[in-house]
Amino acid sequence: MKKVVKFGGSSLANAEQFKKVGEIIRSEESRRYVVPSAPGKRFNGDTKVTDMLYACYEAAEAGEEFSGKLQAIKERFEEIIKGLSLDLSLEREFEQIAADFSAHAGKEYAASRGEFLNGKVMAAYLGYEFVDAAEVIRFDKNGVLEAEKTNRLLEKRLAKCEKAVIPGFYGAKVDGTIKTFSRGGSDITGALVARAVGADVYENWTDVSGFLMADPRIVKDPKPISTVSYKELRELSYMGASVLHEDAIYPARIANIPINIRNTNEPENPGTMITSEPAKLEEGQIIAGIAGSKDFTVITMYKALLSSERGFIRKMSGVLEDFDIPIEHIPSGVDTLSVVISNKQLGGKLEDILDEFERQLKPDHMEVSDDIALIATVGAGMSLRTGVSAKLFTALAEKKVNIRMIDQGSSEMNIIVGVENKDFEKAIRAIYGAF
Repeated sequence: MKKVVKFGGSSLANAEQFKKVGEIIRSEESRRYVVPSAPGKRFNGDTKVTDMLYACYEAAEAGEEFSGKLQAIKERFEEIIKGLSLDLSLEREFEQIAADFSAHAGKEYAASRGEFLNGKVMAAYLGYEFVDAAEVIRFDKNGVLEAEKTNRLLEKRLAKCEKAVIPGFYGAKVDGTIKTFSRGGSDITGALVARAVGADVYENWTDVSGFLMADPRIVKDPKPISTVSYKELRELSYMGASVLHEDAIYPARIANIPINIRNTNEPENPGTMITSEPAKLEEGQIIAGIAGSKDFTVITMYKALLSSERGFIRKMSGVLEDFDIPIEHIPSGVDTLSVVISNKQLGGKLEDILDEFERQLKPDHMEVSDDIALIATVGAGMSLRTGVSAKLFTALAEKKVNIRMIDQGSSEMNIIVGVENKDFEKAIRAIYGAF
C-alpha cells in the first residue's frame, strides 16, 4: 500500500497541529509522500503566512523597509520549530528570501515561500527527504502546467525516495522562475504526486470530515457524503463547493486513484471517498450534492430565425475570446441564446462586449441580468429517475424563488438553475429540503 497525503494550512497552523499531523502520518507506514501547505490561521483574526508573504513582498517591491514584516514571518516558523523541539535553523533560507525580495523576484515567488519553508520543517520533523517542488512541477513559458513533463520529472525524482515531503502550491518554468497554482493549488500538487508514484490512495487532510451535501453555512447539519464519483465532485467543485480544488481531481482521475477527504482534527472519521463509481446513496436518495456561486451576468440575445443562422454561436464565442472572457454556460431557445459569464471575469468590459455583440451579431434586442446566482443539483443517478426536475422546480416555487435560467448538462448529471443573488441561500435550502 502506498499513500500520498496532503495537509491544508489549518492542519499545519502551529506546533500543536503539526503534532496531530505527525501522529496521522506515523500511524500508517503506507503514508510515504507528504504534501504540506503553508501555515494557516491559528485563531480567528489571525493572518495566514501566505498573506503575510504577499504583504511583505509588496513592501519590498514598493521600495519600503520590509525586514520587520519578514521577521514576523520568521517568528511564525520559529514558534513551530520550537514547539516541535527540532534542531533546525531556517536562517539561510530567510537570508535568501530577503535577497530575492530585494531583487524583486516576483509575487508568485513570494507566495510560494510559505509552502517551501513549511516543507523544510515537515521533512525535518518526520525524517523524510525534502524535494523542492520547483524541481519537479513544470510550467511552460506561458505559465500553463505541463502535466506529462511534470509526471516524468516526479516519477524519476521520487523513484529515488522511499519517503519524501514535496511542498504544495508551486512549481517552476524551465528557466527556474517560480510559478504558483491558484489558491488551493496544494490539492493539485498532491494529485500530481499521487499519479507519479502510482499511489493506492490520495488522502487530502483538511478541517472538515469529508464532503457534505450542501454548504453548512447555508443548510443546518447537512448530510455527509460517504462516496462520490470524480465526475460528480468535479461538477460540485466547479460550482463552488470548496472542499477540494476542482483541478486536483483530474490527475487522480486519469490514473484512477481514489481520493479520500479526511479531517485532521477527527482522524477516526472515514471522511468521503472519491472514486470512478457514482455516489452510494441512501435508500430513496436521488442527488449527491448541491453547490452554487453568486455574481454572474446573463446576456440574452433575441433574433428572429436565430436557430437557422449559421455561425452565430461561433461569432459570439469569438467576441468573448477577443476579450479573454471564459463562458460558463450557453442556454438557448429557438430564437434566443444566452451566455453566462462570471462577474469577476467581466472586469468592467460589459459595455464593450455588448457593443461588439451588436456590431457582429446584430440581434433584434438584448437583455442583461448582472445579479444572478447559479445553483447545481448533482447526482449520477438523476437521469434514471423520473420527476427530478419537477421536484426541484416545485420546491423553488413553494418558496417563491423566481427561476431566471435553467440549464441541464448533456450528461444529465446535473440541473443548473439561475436565481437572483438575494434568493441564493433560500433556493439552496429549498432544494436540499426537497431531496
